[in-house]
Amino acid sequence: MKFETAAGTNPIDRMKVVGRAHTRTDGPLKTTGLAPYAYEHQRDLENVAYGYVVGAAVAKGRVTMIDTTAAKAAPGVLAVVTAADAGKLGKGKFNTVKLMGGPEVDHYHQALAVVVANTFEQARAAAGLVRIDYARGNGRFDLDAALKTAPLTGAEKDDKGEDRVGKFESAFASAPVKLDAEYTTPDHSHAMMEPFASIATWNGDALTVWTSNQMIDWGRTDLAITLNMPKEKITFLSPYVGGGFGGKLFLRSDAVMAALGARAAGRPVKVAMSRPFMANNATHRPATRQRIRIGATQDGTITAIAHESGSGDQPDGGPEAAVLQTNLLYAGANRLTSMRLAVLDLPEGNAMRAPGEAPGLMALEVAMDEMAEKLRMDPIAFRVKNDTQVDPKDPKRKFSQRQLVRCLTEGAQQFGWSRRNATPGQVRDGRWLVGMGVASAFRNHMNMPSGARVRLGRDGVVTVETDMTDIGTGSYTIIAQTAAEMMGVPLETVVVKLGDSSYPVSAGSGGQFGAANATAGVYAACVKLRDAVAQRLGYNSADAVFDGGKVTSGNRSATLRQAASAGELVAEDKVEFGDLDKTWQLSTFGAHFVEVGVNAYTGAIRLRRMLAVCAAGRIINPTTARSQVIGAMTMGVGSALMEELAVDKRFGFFVNHDLASYEVPVHADIPHQDVIFLDEADDKANPMKAKGVGELGLCGVGGAVANAVYNATGVRIRDYPLTLDKYLDRLPAVA
Repeated sequence: MKFETAAGTNPIDRMKVVGRAHTRTDGPLKTTGLAPYAYEHQRDLENVAYGYVVGAAVAKGRVTMIDTTAAKAAPGVLAVVTAADAGKLGKGKFNTVKLMGGPEVDHYHQALAVVVANTFEQARAAAGLVRIDYARGNGRFDLDAALKTAPLTGAEKDDKGEDRVGKFESAFASAPVKLDAEYTTPDHSHAMMEPFASIATWNGDALTVWTSNQMIDWGRTDLAITLNMPKEKITFLSPYVGGGFGGKLFLRSDAVMAALGARAAGRPVKVAMSRPFMANNATHRPATRQRIRIGATQDGTITAIAHESGSGDQPDGGPEAAVLQTNLLYAGANRLTSMRLAVLDLPEGNAMRAPGEAPGLMALEVAMDEMAEKLRMDPIAFRVKNDTQVDPKDPKRKFSQRQLVRCLTEGAQQFGWSRRNATPGQVRDGRWLVGMGVASAFRNHMNMPSGARVRLGRDGVVTVETDMTDIGTGSYTIIAQTAAEMMGVPLETVVVKLGDSSYPVSAGSGGQFGAANATAGVYAACVKLRDAVAQRLGYNSADAVFDGGKVTSGNRSATLRQAASAGELVAEDKVEFGDLDKTWQLSTFGAHFVEVGVNAYTGAIRLRRMLAVCAAGRIINPTTARSQVIGAMTMGVGSALMEELAVDKRFGFFVNHDLASYEVPVHADIPHQDVIFLDEADDKANPMKAKGVGELGLCGVGGAVANAVYNATGVRIRDYPLTLDKYLDRLPAVA
């Protein structure tokens, strides 16, 4: 199916199943422990062995010797595989560095060997017997030092690495009111509940891998490239994923080590990364250094805005694109955005939930509040005044839907923003200084081709097959809702099968594009199945109505079971997109409101309440969407107040590489959370008229928290996380 023109009225618009709140269809399996995650898979497997990965003990250098003699002689050991044993390995197109190092070492804890044994304890003990000698190299681990000589990304192009509109420098210089401030965000860990884990087994030259991965086709393709084998010889399975946040978008070393270990041992092998290993072996969100300049007239009209950011990564990596939202979020005739990328020898930086916008809005939305204060304007009024309904760089290109102003104003009314005292540090509740903060939320919508196969059985059951994954997002449920709506059957008669490379390739789970595109692919397949049903019944498919398990055309009616009585009907299709996203800017918008209390004596920050207002196209399931947003809000609180990977700049690794010292929010940290979804259906996005929302819920939260802390205390903090060392000595004197 080609989606090249705006969607007209279609069966989804009935919204008998879609758009309604439904509990997750996979919920009972997960809450009873019956949903098999990668490391727990047991069906069709016997005599499974355990692999334990040995990681590099240096961050940069060369392996001069690996002695595996003692490890191989240890009790229960079946095999030890190093780069020398593995043969020539490739590097996946989505991997910045190779997943098995040796002899060159690219970063700390890069996988250098896997030890396979009969039990996990035997494998772990033997891994400690592998002796590795290194020639340590000089690594680059200090972002601030590296950025001093870092080039602009894209500097080799004619645009010189800058995105410009108008004449920023002269407009900023002449602006009556100016802001020029710098902000920092640290490295972040994905810290998902389920670790990176895989089980691999060989049948001759064919490989099957059960793994925890967000993108089945990407992972399967890159595993084939890494092992130098045909993609068709690999079966890649990931039916349940215990969280990913972008860390599982790409193939990781657990899958590679399991495959190599299984080949060497001649048995199925399971590998799970330990929590400390995850932080340094896998990817993370890179730290940023951001400078924002805003110039405005006395009435609050932005005349100049610039956002420059710097981040670091391995030599073949890319920047944390923290300036992207600034190109589209607010009006302003004269604009400048740019990014610098420093080469660092730290573990690979890559996508983490809302890459770019999440850290970018942590800076931009604080800058907007600072500017509003300079102008003596309410922060919401300042944002509303500088709203734009067109792409500031290309005014002929309108937003397909843009309800930012409504998100801000309706959220303000619901939150009680009128009770906020504009003068910081004035509201007390006992020993607590109380403040409110706001931030805009923004995340682009991306269209991705996505396919599915739909079956109608003789029993009237509709089965959907697609390699889409469910990373806790509710994919099983919303895909079932889509098929139920299209085929006119109850939700209970739809079976959804996901995460199998033998199924049609979907958009996958990432970039906030998964839900809308995957359901659109199911829609496309259901359109074909409806045609097949109508043809078998001899009905005109154009006027056939599917409802209540029946198909009606004119004065004729038949059940779906009757249509399939002669044999199962199968249809497969995918949605492909034209140029609508070039004609229209497809984005999602929202507003975050936060109230905090800051202890006047200790400086401790406590969240009191939170509200998110989201405009993200049609909401397919309000229950699962709300769950995504409150989870994202919680993640934003972590980014604002506690999350930071501490870099050892001497030896080049993340020191706090476990959940004891890398702090994330827990239930006691999170107050009451409200979520409001604005009524919206974006016919330019896809046939479902839906867009993603799971990352929008994160974007802007950090800025709203920081702004609330300022309103409570009068202390402006531009360096995340907002820890005591950055503001305790600046708190107001206790009366």
